[in-house]
Amino acid sequence: MKAAVLYSTVPAPAAAGLKQSYAESRPLLVQELDQPEPRTGELGVSITYSSLCHSDLSVVDGSRVRPLPMALGHEAVGRVVSVGDGVSDVSVGDHVVLVFVPSCGQCRACLAGRPALCHRAAEVNGSGDLLHGPALLRTPEGGRINHHLGVSAFADYAVVARESVVVIDDDVPDTVAAMFGCAVLTGMGAVFNTAGVGPGQSVAVFGLGAVGLSAVMAARLAGAASVIAIDPNQGKHQLARDAGATAVGTPEDAGRLIGEAAGDGVDVAVEAVGSAAVIASCLEQVTRGGAVVSVGLPHPSAELTVPALQFAGAGKRLLGSYMGDAVPARDIPKYLAYWREGKLPVELLHTDTRPLSEINEGLDALAAGQVVRRLFQA
Repeated sequence: MKAAVLYSTVPAPAAAGLKQSYAESRPLLVQELDQPEPRTGELGVSITYSSLCHSDLSVVDGSRVRPLPMALGHEAVGRVVSVGDGVSDVSVGDHVVLVFVPSCGQCRACLAGRPALCHRAAEVNGSGDLLHGPALLRTPEGGRINHHLGVSAFADYAVVARESVVVIDDDVPDTVAAMFGCAVLTGMGAVFNTAGVGPGQSVAVFGLGAVGLSAVMAARLAGAASVIAIDPNQGKHQLARDAGATAVGTPEDAGRLIGEAAGDGVDVAVEAVGSAAVIASCLEQVTRGGAVVSVGLPHPSAELTVPALQFAGAGKRLLGSYMGDAVPARDIPKYLAYWREGKLPVELLHTDTRPLSEINEGLDALAAGQVVRRLFQA
């Protein structure tokens, strides 16, 4: 099998004093590895397309600490090619979307109907193992390679837990399905599941990557009267309009646009940047009783300092949303139904497709804001 492996982190090229691009430093090594077979409770999946996300970039630059070496990638689509013992509801040939939280079904979060917060999944995702056993991948010299979020999608094949896949219909194009396991699930879930946006409300989305644009689409689907999309990269503004935004601007425009659309603030602000400063700004931009949904992943050292009186004094809420508080087996089919009905233009997120050999060049393009979702084929 072929996989892209990270052996050591490389700071972002934009950091002070650094001149090498990722294309030059090549932190991800695409190499041939021995192909493992699925164990009890696992599946072997032939990956057709994987998708590059900022969460992958955060592992490469070291801002999301993960055990190395690690085979990266956490968003993909493929076909089941082998089935381990104990799996009876998935068959060889099934079309599957891979998801990055393989919920155990038994912890307090899963029993409470919040599988995105599965305790066991958090443990194994952090250690680089799989839900049903230790890491399977090995270097050519025989050393351990950790799995990325139970998926390791930058590859032509992956062994994953049964709980890491959602079976979908055969008619869904792989270039569409590839973006449902993270971007669509997270952005739409933030609006539908975490915020519970309803008709007539006002929503502002800060950050127009694939997650933020998915949140824009969801807000329009939910019937929001105003959807204000904010990003410093003006190259993404037309995409936001196409996704359903009623107003688009840079961070400098945010206060004016929100004032024009919603008076003293929006009902819901979605932060999809991964910045503590933007979270604080969002709290200022919501009305009394409004909610800020934090979707982005700030650096672990980032701290949030805001006036405490905003909460009890103005009834504002700050809500964390991991994987959009999704129940993947429920939400992915529902969102695909919206796509079939022409209500969810997910194709807007797909910038282009490249061979896996160009994965490091993809890191540069993503870091520079030149792509939304670049897909890869091994």
